[in-house]
Amino acid sequence: MTAWDAITALAPDRLDALFAADPDRLQRLTLDVAGIHFDWSKTHLTAEALAAFEALAKERDLAAKREALFAGAAVNATEGRAAEHSAERGEGSPEAVARAAQLHARMRALIDAIEAEAFGPIRHVLHIGIGGSALGPQLLIDALGREEARYEVAVVSNIDGLALEEAFRRFDPSATLIVVASKTFTTTETLLNAESALAWLSEGGVADPYGRVVALTAAPERAVDWGVDDTRVLPFAESVGGRYSLWSSIGFPAALALGWDAFEAMLDGAGEMDRHFRLAALHENAPALAAFADLFYAQVELAETRAVFAYDERLRLLPPYLQQLEMESNGKGVTIEGAPIGRPTAPITWGGVGTDAQHAVFQLLHQGTHLVPVEFVAVIEPGDTLAEAHHRQLLLNAFAQGAALMQGRANPDDPARAYPGDRPSSTVLLETLDPRTLGALIAFYEARTFVNAVLLGINPFDQFGVELGKEMAKAAGQGGDFDPSTTDLIARAFG
Repeated sequence: MTAWDAITALAPDRLDALFAADPDRLQRLTLDVAGIHFDWSKTHLTAEALAAFEALAKERDLAAKREALFAGAAVNATEGRAAEHSAERGEGSPEAVARAAQLHARMRALIDAIEAEAFGPIRHVLHIGIGGSALGPQLLIDALGREEARYEVAVVSNIDGLALEEAFRRFDPSATLIVVASKTFTTTETLLNAESALAWLSEGGVADPYGRVVALTAAPERAVDWGVDDTRVLPFAESVGGRYSLWSSIGFPAALALGWDAFEAMLDGAGEMDRHFRLAALHENAPALAAFADLFYAQVELAETRAVFAYDERLRLLPPYLQQLEMESNGKGVTIEGAPIGRPTAPITWGGVGTDAQHAVFQLLHQGTHLVPVEFVAVIEPGDTLAEAHHRQLLLNAFAQGAALMQGRANPDDPARAYPGDRPSSTVLLETLDPRTLGALIAFYEARTFVNAVLLGINPFDQFGVELGKEMAKAAGQGGDFDPSTTDLIARAFG
């Protein structure tokens, strides 16, 4: 019997029965790492399931592949390069760590110059990017910069002109810095938005619009060719993938808005999680245990989605951030060798913010016909200064929802008011939300994504699935030949 055979043959009891049968269940399935408490006790993981997943990890050589990742080996096989985002926070090959430190020093020097008003009295930062070049900085600033942000930052990713015009209405062009983030510096949406921003600066009386632009890219020569002076180009390594890049110069707007000390603390927290991931045994390794739960529900229960609910307004952008991280990384149909996988891969990640989501989607979670593993993310220390009742009720709702999903309630006289229960959830509980814990939290999700990929045998570091639509969009603009429906839609829109 293979490890996968043992996993797919698992048939655990109901959650309440698992607790009743194992007095040590809570201790076995909870961990505390880097200021974060993880609880998987309300999932269907059992000692038997953990043993089966550890056997799969050994069969897939997870330990060696994890070391290859941190050593800077070419783990991104389809593109023939390493995945060195962890080197940005000090965990990687000595060469990659030294290069990252040098590029961070360059970024800090530019921040020092901006703070010294070398560009004039900057008050606004317009960050233009898309995908990983936008989601990471936006998450960091929204989570940590609500009270302490030193500059007003707008992150614009959508090619829809309404998004850019909203920032234009808020900002004074004479006090605005434009940041253009693109790994290749060829991204159509980003460059078009950047050109419109330059025009806005010019129309606003800025004599040298290009002199107000900072470029964040792995292709610095293209940024220079586009018009940005080399002194205002902040490179990052080609081996740092877009959705893993907030630790590099892509994090520049967050470092500028929050301050360098906060950015360094975020890197330190992520490095602490990296070391835990590298060194902890699998049965007490947070990313590994989370991946085991993910795979149990995707492979054994055939759950097609995974829901993440942030019970903290500061983490409202975490679910969309995880959508890209998890679905772009592991939404693949072939193995790293190019063979069909033949089993489910990444579930669809979705979610929202509690308690809002309770009054919108939790009906389906409690009584619907779909099995949806739920993850609650909450913070013990409140972020507000209002009466204690606000945060107390917020946390109590998060904890109670997990209990209700598991416990359920029978009602033989009124089936419409019956709750089946036995619905899984996990909880990620931060002591406080600060740069260190947020860095650790994001690094945890990165490592979890990597473990899922290794056990499934796929490459989490390429994303060829996004290319076809881009190519066809360009072809549409050049009058390409399409199916009748698409041809008709283009004609209706453009004549």
